[in-house]
Amino acid sequence: MVSPFSLIKEERPSILVVDDVESNLELMEAVFHRAGFLVHKALGAESALEIYSKHPIDIAILDVMMPGINGFELCKSFKHLSKKQFFPIILLTALSDTKSRITGLEAGADDFISKPFETSELITKIKSLLKLKALHEELDHSENVIMTLVVAMEARDPYTTGHSTRVGELAKEFSSYLGFPQKDQEIMKKAGILHDIGKISLSETILSKPGKLTEDEAKLIKKHTLIGEDICRPLMSLSGVLPAIRGHHERWDGSGFPDSLSGNDIPLMARILSVLDSFDAMVSIRPYRQKRSLENTIRVMETERYSGQWDPELTGFFLKMLNFTGGNGYGHV
Repeated sequence: MVSPFSLIKEERPSILVVDDVESNLELMEAVFHRAGFLVHKALGAESALEIYSKHPIDIAILDVMMPGINGFELCKSFKHLSKKQFFPIILLTALSDTKSRITGLEAGADDFISKPFETSELITKIKSLLKLKALHEELDHSENVIMTLVVAMEARDPYTTGHSTRVGELAKEFSSYLGFPQKDQEIMKKAGILHDIGKISLSETILSKPGKLTEDEAKLIKKHTLIGEDICRPLMSLSGVLPAIRGHHERWDGSGFPDSLSGNDIPLMARILSVLDSFDAMVSIRPYRQKRSLENTIRVMETERYSGQWDPELTGFFLKMLNFTGGNGYGHV
């Protein structure tokens, strides 16, 4: 009897080879087939883009000197189409000057190989980039698992459903208003989404308790900032959000937790999240009270701006943004 496992073919990495000379394509196809890769050939940029749209491609080898759309321009197009996914590209070129290399790097190339190429060197570069691609995909998967935990956490508590997502969107909007670069805006969004991830460890009884918490229950809830930090710490891709997760319950006057930091000693991201977290909590229903209107919430934050809970300057900027945007989904000012 034939084992069913013997019928399973090991998936081979796929390479897209692009050149305007047919003989070059045939040579590289033979080289890569012998090395165990699945090869797609494209005689020029337009054919390459069509193949990319129809087949899953793991890595591309592009000749630089092609008529029409050259290798630099095609590299840019592939990087744009791949969006946030890591799609490795090696440029194959007879050009060895520094200017050409810089042009390639600016186009998004991950490596170069000179013509005529040494087969073993090219195969080594390809395998190295494929390992890097696999690592990126593994990190993306791990991050997605943690993001899924946020959904699971909020599903346990009807009073906080959507809170993390709203704080994440608000964090991106506010950091944009403050003039943060796009990359930092995305980090702030992640921080907002993940700031309460540590509450996954708390019981539903404590999370939805309508009355006053006991001293022991309050201590447990305060641990969620440290637990959240521990959950996210193993992922390098989330290292930038750790200070915000740990510190979003610190207070400007030093009476917060877990480290009793005060003023500018509190990380900027944590100070921002403190304001946004409080705002969304006030305009949302909680087990111990009804939600406030947007107008009432703004009045409260204006009144308590200097009370010691929030960074007063950041709070002022946030209130200005709310008045400027009209609340953006939270109602009308």
